[in-house]
Amino acid sequence: MHRSHRLKKNEQFQEVFQRGSSAANKQFVLYTAKQEGPAAFRAGISVSKKIGNAVIRNRVKRLIREAVARLEKRIPQGLDLVIIARPGVEAMSLEAIEQSLLHVMKRAKVIKQAPVHNGRKG
Repeated sequence: MHRSHRLKKNEQFQEVFQRGSSAANKQFVLYTAKQEGPAAFRAGISVSKKIGNAVIRNRVKRLIREAVARLEKRIPQGLDLVIIARPGVEAMSLEAIEQSLLHVMKRAKVIKQAPVHNGRKG
């Protein structure tokens, strides 16, 4: 995830909280809001002190950023996302974090559900 695609300021986070909608699963809460005008999506990450000390929180943030970068092509342009990590995420692997983020993004209707193919023709 490129640095220009990050929400950093408190005002940016507050705007997403006020204008946006939310979805959650066991590991994450995801807030989404449409941006003004066409622009690349932006994401902000919040990891509370309940997760652990600074070393653990920074590791969790790095893993979440990497998972978002892997999902970047599937996230539509013009969206602001705020990802809030819940306790328990610190024990997860990168692949597990990516799957959990994918799940919560599908719940929030950020990412469209992939069409299910049952293998039969026409």
